[in-house]
Amino acid sequence: MQEPQKQNKPRSKRHQPRGLTILYEDDHILVVDKVSGLLTMSNAKERDRTAYFALNNYVRKGNTKSRKRIYIVHRLDRDTSGVLVFAKSEPHKRFLQDKWSGFSKKYYAVIHGVMEQKEGILSSYLAENVVHRMYAVDDPKKGKLARTGYKVMRESKRYSLVEIDLLTGRKNQIRVHFADAGCPVVGDKVYGDKDKGVKRLTLHAGTMTILHPQTKEQVTFEAPLPVFFNSLLNR
Repeated sequence: MQEPQKQNKPRSKRHQPRGLTILYEDDHILVVDKVSGLLTMSNAKERDRTAYFALNNYVRKGNTKSRKRIYIVHRLDRDTSGVLVFAKSEPHKRFLQDKWSGFSKKYYAVIHGVMEQKEGILSSYLAENVVHRMYAVDDPKKGKLARTGYKVMRESKRYSLVEIDLLTGRKNQIRVHFADAGCPVVGDKVYGDKDKGVKRLTLHAGTMTILHPQTKEQVTFEAPLPVFFNSLLNR
């Protein structure tokens, strides 16, 4: 597997985007490590404090008239941290999105309790209700197939660290699957319980392997596991 070469362009600290660590950048793509709590793109309540807004400002170096811009390829939930890929042209965005389902995506999560099976695949059909909450259904005609591969990496008395292969890309599927398995993701206020002293969702997009849209070579990007994940396990 070929790793991307690091860029040699000097970066201006003045326009460094807050809440985002640049993992890789060239003339075709921009890859960052997003913090938990930051939206990928704007919604009805938040327009400016997003990864998209900050990175557009970064590539334009503060010049609103600049023709440079980035294109959203995929999203991470506000509370999920980790690898986020943007394209720098419409054709490269389309290329990445057309190939997206075939790319390898590994996530990491701290979950409550311990899994009886230390490795396996969680599978169900997921549907969405009127308040945009996902839930499992038995009828495949009423939901979309979601498959989540997992492997337990560490365990403590209260928590487990799991490595996750995202085999399908359904909304909130990781959170729903582990909640349905009786081991919700720590810090999940929607599908789990409120955790005293936990201020973030412990779900992290750790590695992403894609085809570079220009060179068509396989490249892998990695965002380090948040320190908080290990501190939870060490409690």
